[in-house]
Amino acid sequence: MKTQDEPQRFIPLTPIASDTPVLFIDSHAPLEDLHACVSERLLTTLDYLNLMACTTLRDSSDKDIRTVINTARLLLQDVRDVVAVVETRVF
Repeated sequence: MKTQDEPQRFIPLTPIASDTPVLFIDSHAPLEDLHACVSERLLTTLDYLNLMACTTLRDSSDKDIRTVINTARLLLQDVRDVVAVVETRVF
């Protein structure tokens, strides 16, 4: 028999492009794997933003800037969602 307090196994990532989530976090995955996922996305985002900070945007369009912002936002949203699962497990 399942209890009310039993955590949901698959937690949806925050949907950005749709109303229905299609990507999920396995909340029972080993903490090391969840940490690796967060680390990879966070370090990639930081490297990406560092690269963009050193790039001249004189010839870029508004669409280019939106693409840069949306890429960072998507990766950071994934980080936030996975960190929430880790916090639930650890604390």
